[in-house]
Amino acid sequence: MMKSIKGRMLIGGELVESVSGRWKDCINPADETVIGAAPVGTREDVSRAVDAAQAAWPAWFETDASERADILLKFGEKLSERFEELAKIEVIDSGNTLKPTLHAMDEISKTIKFYAGIAPMIRGETIPASTRHMHMTVLEPYGVVGRIAAYNHPALFSVARTVAALAAGNAIVVKPPETSPLSVLVLGEVARETLPAGVFNIVNGPGSEVGDALVRHPEVKRLALIGSVVTGRAIQRAAADVAVKHITLELGGKNPMIIFPDADPEKAATSAVKGMNFSWQGQSCGSNSRVLVHRDIYEDVLARITAKVSALRLGDPLSLETDMGPINNARSYAHVTSFLDRDQTSGARTMTGGKRPGGPEFAKGYWVEPTVFADVSPSMRVWREEVFGPIMAVAPWDDYETMVGEANDTTYGLSAAIWTNDITVAMKTARRLRAGSIFINGSNTHFVGMPWGGFRDSGIEREEGVEEIRSYLETKAINIML
Repeated sequence: MMKSIKGRMLIGGELVESVSGRWKDCINPADETVIGAAPVGTREDVSRAVDAAQAAWPAWFETDASERADILLKFGEKLSERFEELAKIEVIDSGNTLKPTLHAMDEISKTIKFYAGIAPMIRGETIPASTRHMHMTVLEPYGVVGRIAAYNHPALFSVARTVAALAAGNAIVVKPPETSPLSVLVLGEVARETLPAGVFNIVNGPGSEVGDALVRHPEVKRLALIGSVVTGRAIQRAAADVAVKHITLELGGKNPMIIFPDADPEKAATSAVKGMNFSWQGQSCGSNSRVLVHRDIYEDVLARITAKVSALRLGDPLSLETDMGPINNARSYAHVTSFLDRDQTSGARTMTGGKRPGGPEFAKGYWVEPTVFADVSPSMRVWREEVFGPIMAVAPWDDYETMVGEANDTTYGLSAAIWTNDITVAMKTARRLRAGSIFINGSNTHFVGMPWGGFRDSGIEREEGVEEIRSYLETKAINIML
């Protein structure tokens, strides 16, 4: 049994409580037991953190890029020494299973190395704007950057998705997810030991106060969110009330996987299950939750998907033998289970799942069986809305043009997968799909260095590639009149 964890916020290089003195219990979603407590931050805490970041970033930017890179690499090395501890804390705080959480920790290391490596290469240019003078551009950081992290990958989003901004010379204020803040608060201990005071700050608390204060602070011109469309739009509105701000939004998806008749049914079915991210309870913006299978192989692929999903093992998220844990919190559980309403799925076949698992070990907690619906029609809510849970919708297709239309018939546009042995068909279809990331003969996977982001309501801007570090820099034009 892990001891109770009491996290603290990081402001100006010091681990602190909230000025409010208030704490909130942290709940294990597997059994609803209290596993620790987190400070409940306030607008004043946000103001203190922004002031600390504002004081710290000029010296951080004046530090040579290669030296900043060395400091970030040291931060990564020290974090890696505590990855197992951080992973276990995150598991009991989020419901995610241990094996993929350890993999996420490894992605943190790889991402830090990537941005530390390319930081010294980011530069301006000279421009032949006229023949008599010299014209050049230099790149400078925004200064103070706000990052609002989501509950499905708290530590990953708080470090791997902030290191580009740090490498560019910005200082950061991170708001952890209010339902799963503990791993982020604990990694603040490592940031305090390895990064200059004020460069990395953490303020925990509800989005209605801490998030809103961060978004509205006039000194925070650059913001980034991974979250819902509703939250993203609210941030855009709130930010626009106070200033013109640069905002990156990664807002989820209703991602299609298209399986052509020449695809290998076993490989395609395996990829469909992997791409649904059941190891994260389907709580992943990139999950291929809509699977369109050509009718010639539909029943074959469907049977294979059903068998694989039925075999997933639910249980203790800390066990390496567990394939799927509970939904993150009570509110999300209510949202996910609302899609299991029989009236909403009338006409579809429930192939597996569709209810809460039985057994005494599932009496408490936010548990849902991994679920597959077949013969789902485009009019059904489970086909059109993001579930953000372990529910896959499968449907047959016959006509290519109709299929492409159905794949694109969504307000989202984050990712899509295509399974075929015909490269001409694959590339033609990839060009037709309105999505930010396309996977051919695979499923959604994050590759360090490759950009990630979506079209339509899935967001704006791109993260994870060179584009991300460039997005945290402003261009200054210098004209030398000779």
